[in-house]
Amino acid sequence: MGANCVLGNWRPVSGAAFPCDQHGGPKHSRHLVPPLFEHGAVEAFEQSGRTLSLAVSPRDESIAIYASPNTSRSQPTPRAPSEQVYLAGTHTPPRSERRVFVTDTLIIFAAVQNFMKDIRARKVELIQNEEAMGVMNKLGNDYVNFCKECCMHTSREPRTEPLQYEADHYRKLYTCFSAFVLLYLPEPSFEDVPIGDELMEWLNTHFIEPSTQEGDDLSSQARPWEDPNFWPYLTSSAFFLEVLANHPSTYLQPLTQQLSPLLTNHPRLNHFSAERDFAIASRRWRDKVKTLRLELDRVPESERDDGFENWWDRFSDIVSILEGRADVVRRVCAELGADWKEVCAAWGIFVDTRLRRQDLPEVVAQILDEVPPDPTDLEDVVYSALFLGKPAEALSTAEQLDIWLAAHLADLMEPIELIDSEPDFESDLTLRQHYLLTYAEYLQSDPGLWRITVDYMYSCGTIGAGMGDQMLVRVPLRLQAPPDAAAAGEEAAQIRSGQLAGVLKSVNEACFEYQREEVRRMVCRIAAQAFIREKEYGLAISYCTSAEDWPGLGRVVDLVLEEYIVQGTSCFLFAELVAHIAPSLQTLRLDGAGPGAPPPAFAHRLLFAVRFADFHRRRGAGDHAQLLPLGPDDACALMVRLEEAARGAPADYLAVLARVVGGSERHAAQRLQAVRLALARYYARCGAIDVGGRTAGWGY
Repeated sequence: MGANCVLGNWRPVSGAAFPCDQHGGPKHSRHLVPPLFEHGAVEAFEQSGRTLSLAVSPRDESIAIYASPNTSRSQPTPRAPSEQVYLAGTHTPPRSERRVFVTDTLIIFAAVQNFMKDIRARKVELIQNEEAMGVMNKLGNDYVNFCKECCMHTSREPRTEPLQYEADHYRKLYTCFSAFVLLYLPEPSFEDVPIGDELMEWLNTHFIEPSTQEGDDLSSQARPWEDPNFWPYLTSSAFFLEVLANHPSTYLQPLTQQLSPLLTNHPRLNHFSAERDFAIASRRWRDKVKTLRLELDRVPESERDDGFENWWDRFSDIVSILEGRADVVRRVCAELGADWKEVCAAWGIFVDTRLRRQDLPEVVAQILDEVPPDPTDLEDVVYSALFLGKPAEALSTAEQLDIWLAAHLADLMEPIELIDSEPDFESDLTLRQHYLLTYAEYLQSDPGLWRITVDYMYSCGTIGAGMGDQMLVRVPLRLQAPPDAAAAGEEAAQIRSGQLAGVLKSVNEACFEYQREEVRRMVCRIAAQAFIREKEYGLAISYCTSAEDWPGLGRVVDLVLEEYIVQGTSCFLFAELVAHIAPSLQTLRLDGAGPGAPPPAFAHRLLFAVRFADFHRRRGAGDHAQLLPLGPDDACALMVRLEEAARGAPADYLAVLARVVGGSERHAAQRLQAVRLALARYYARCGAIDVGGRTAGWGY
């Protein structure tokens, strides 16, 4: 049956569509290509006794869409012809720059997990410890800086390969994460200081207004105040204040000279070592603003218009903003097309210079009543939820923007008690675990990212550990031998020399790191099965032993002995096959005592196989002196076994011998009679020369 990928293909003429949520985008439909049935042929499809079915893979949530018999029909339906299976994924696998992004941010995530492990071990109250919160601030800024670097990297031209996500997507991650750090992870000792300056700096960093192009256009004009955009631009930027020195109004020129130093010397908190000094400087500065207001009010009504614009009203708006008049700040921002974020920043700078983080949600709620966020802009909704002190709502929207953002925000939110650390009653997952496991499911869309995926899973309690276990036992180990020696790489050579290498080594390291001993043993059993199929019995025994899989070890022994039976007289091949088993015997404890020791029966059967193969090897080499150093006691024991076979134990002896010699059990019994005669003669000679004679040889 053929398989066609649905995602990324679009046909206007196709028979069926299904919802699909490509990661990072809204839900939409994707059509089956080629179409299962043509447009308008739905009834014919139904009458054929078929329906559209789908199956979801529990491994990576991929989907298989196919036509199946409609079991709800009362009439028996004819057997449908073979149909195609359409394969699709609920997530687009990370590729290009996105793969580097998710791989590199794991370094920061791992640092957070190690830090929290240390905090829990030392029983430190995180949010009460200034040093610990300083570390959290640093880790949060690590995410911010990495997103910034990725944004800059993806914006460079020319590009060597197409991007999965454009630079603007990483800009959104950068800005959202920086807003979170600003509001919830301030630097130590800055938790309870006015936030206005930081808000304005964040705004100016991420949302540059007005545009540089507008400034360039105004700069090229001789009388820029006659341009309709001049005063709105001046209200947002003081860049053109010096131009007003050439304004024809004799009143405006001195007012401009007073305004310019007020803007230049506006007190900012980060310029002072103590908040008290900042407060004193702010009061003095406001006194100067009051003086400017008095001078402005003295301008006669007839002189307030220059023929192009009522400059007095515009200038008064600027002074009103400096005075901190909330109504003017709202109105001017609305006239300039500013959004709620700019109103918030202006509020903290001019209206309430003592605005604290804990007071910000109340102020933002009032502002949003008049200037609501754009509900269609996920980025803006994330900001509003963060500013309103609603982290859970911010995570919900961040998941729609990019599950990476929601997962890593949640990972930082839980330790600082922004979201509940108790598991949900129905899912038994905390909010942090929910988003991290959702992100891990997204990573599963790329099997090559399994090592990163399990790192996220194992950070999510019992449920996450169970998912990680299932992930590890399903990682393709790629243990098959290459078709020829030239194709054998270093990894294959290392594994077959008994070393851990490649994927197998990485899986083993992951099991050790997360203390998943049962998983490690399961992986060893899987590896042993792969080596059994390749008839690499030495490696199979080694991994069975490492897994303490004694029934599996017994099966390997049976297979080894079966090789002798199947090959019959071609025992040299059997000897060569078993030669690699001997080193494995050194790792087995033959006494059966202590933990990790195999039952003696398995080990001794394996030892017999090795010795038996050595016997055939020596016989083929003509080494008769060391062929069978058999004493009288061993000969006697062997004759007892032969007697048992002669008295009716064909299932244990004769059936196997018959397969080896290629005849009936009667023929095998006749062969045993010759062996009995030889053993009897050998035993008699041993008895005759027991006193000082030479050692008896083996022969008829």
